[in-house]
Amino acid sequence: MASILSKRQKKKQKNTTLSHLKTLGHQLLSSRTHINNLPLLLSFVSPTSPPQYVLESLLSLQSFFTPFLPDLPPSSSKPSFSLNDSQDDPEFIFRTWLRSKFDEFVKSLIDVSLSPQSDETLKEVVLDTIMEFVKVGNKGKFHSAIYHRFLHSIVHSTIPVDFLIDLLGSKYFKYMDIRYFTYISLEKIARTLDSKDISDGNNENSSRQSTEHVIHKMHYVLSCMPLLEDSVEKTDYKMWSGSGEYEELPKNQKAEDQENKKEKHNDKMLSPTNIAKRMKLKFTKAWISFLRLPLPLDVYKAVLVSLHEAVIPYLSNPIMLCDFLTRSYDIGGVTSVMALSSLFILMTQHGLEYPNFYEKLYVLLVPSIFMAKHRAKFFQLLDSCLKSPLLPAYLAAAFAKKLSRLSILVPPSGALVIVALIHNLLRRHPSINCLVHREYVGETAKNDKEAEERIADGTDDSGTSADISVRKPPGIDHFNYEEIDPRKSNAMRSSLWEIDTLRHHYCPPVSRFVLSLENDLTVRAKTTEISIKDFSSGSYATIFGEEIRRRVKQVPLAFYKATPTSLFSESEFAGWTFKFEAGKRKNGGADENETVKALDQSNHGSAKRTRT
Repeated sequence: MASILSKRQKKKQKNTTLSHLKTLGHQLLSSRTHINNLPLLLSFVSPTSPPQYVLESLLSLQSFFTPFLPDLPPSSSKPSFSLNDSQDDPEFIFRTWLRSKFDEFVKSLIDVSLSPQSDETLKEVVLDTIMEFVKVGNKGKFHSAIYHRFLHSIVHSTIPVDFLIDLLGSKYFKYMDIRYFTYISLEKIARTLDSKDISDGNNENSSRQSTEHVIHKMHYVLSCMPLLEDSVEKTDYKMWSGSGEYEELPKNQKAEDQENKKEKHNDKMLSPTNIAKRMKLKFTKAWISFLRLPLPLDVYKAVLVSLHEAVIPYLSNPIMLCDFLTRSYDIGGVTSVMALSSLFILMTQHGLEYPNFYEKLYVLLVPSIFMAKHRAKFFQLLDSCLKSPLLPAYLAAAFAKKLSRLSILVPPSGALVIVALIHNLLRRHPSINCLVHREYVGETAKNDKEAEERIADGTDDSGTSADISVRKPPGIDHFNYEEIDPRKSNAMRSSLWEIDTLRHHYCPPVSRFVLSLENDLTVRAKTTEISIKDFSSGSYATIFGEEIRRRVKQVPLAFYKATPTSLFSESEFAGWTFKFEAGKRKNGGADENETVKALDQSNHGSAKRTRT
């Protein structure tokens, strides 16, 4: 029977013109006797129908359903056919039938909005229609069921829906109640997705790929949400639902009627002050549920970049992120660098204790960090982490020495940052100024170890036996660059000899800036700390730009009275002669071999060369 009706509807669709469709809509709105036009108009709200037909049917059906929505029964209600039931009246059966058609209409609208065949103008009109039903579809209260159904379809869509999410964010996320229910829906979707992954296991690759698509869309929705307001006393919140009332999402379909019967008006009111106070709780639950999902690598990095600014300040209890952040910080590499910002906030502002924090931070100091994308923020945080005066001397010395060694391995922009960091370290921790200039005058290893223990508060794990008195050979650096534990790096027994090599750096800004370390940094009244922010984002382009804008009073010039005929003059190499015989070059490879042999003999007999 249903197939026969569908064939008839298809035949009517082919024979229906746009003017006839308008007539059908006017008839439906004018009298209930033309109620049979409703299924035909619904059949045109389809992704396969022409846009003008979809638009005309949509406008007629929206005008028809809007007055009936307050009187329609819930979706779970079914007509009863018992003789003693009061619901067995034609009016109730009619309204129940209308409810089923309304649900069908909403489903068709969602299909049209998510269809790649629909143009952007039609999608915007459909979105406005759906949100209008959300506003008035539940007896004047916010219809959370329709909104959750729409958001669930967006997130689980297999086609790109960026335009629809952007439209939803620009037009509707400014309303407080819409944002409130967005967090509720995202939390429910994340919990369902998490339980589905646990039950499925790692058996299906397609399930994992679909989960990644859902996570990408959920993150995009969260990123489009505006930041929460800091003050809950704000009274000019915009509400999409005029009455400010809402209906919570039912946990299951069977309990929906019971919740509707037991709901209390005072508890269901969403006044601006009430919703602002409860927003943090819903925001926290949504983000915590999202972070428990198996995030793809690109989403994982994007979350870490914005977590300290867009999430942590608005959580009800930021310490809930400690497991996620410590796990991210232990991964190493760029991931640890991006997790450092949020972890630093939890340690400094929320009392998080992380015993191995400085050991992990010490391991991050590698040459590749000076070419990383987020190096500017990392260097600023590194300087802030080493600012505490309670930092042990051995730890400050280890960071200073590790940075000093990196200065000869990194680009000029990195060397500038290193000089600024070491400058601040030497100024904050006078006990490590012995690294600036250390002379070895034949003291024994035993005495040196005792001196180090006095400086480093009795911490030295170098493994050197105190019973053996051995003179330290000159020119040997006791610092172990490969050691990952700053306690065992022997930094206090070394010196910052690498910084001295920067005096002759090929880049003039580096050789000039390193002279700032010649000042006595222990005199804090006469010195100031250097702002790392001024050097953290440097590059070859910034250095070159600063150098060409620099005014130079004296410019060195190379002037020759005659055109030079050789690269080096004979006066620069006393005792050596550079002669070129053109005739020998034409003889080929044999003469070249003889020349090489002659050079080897001259090298072996270099002690017998004549001196002038």
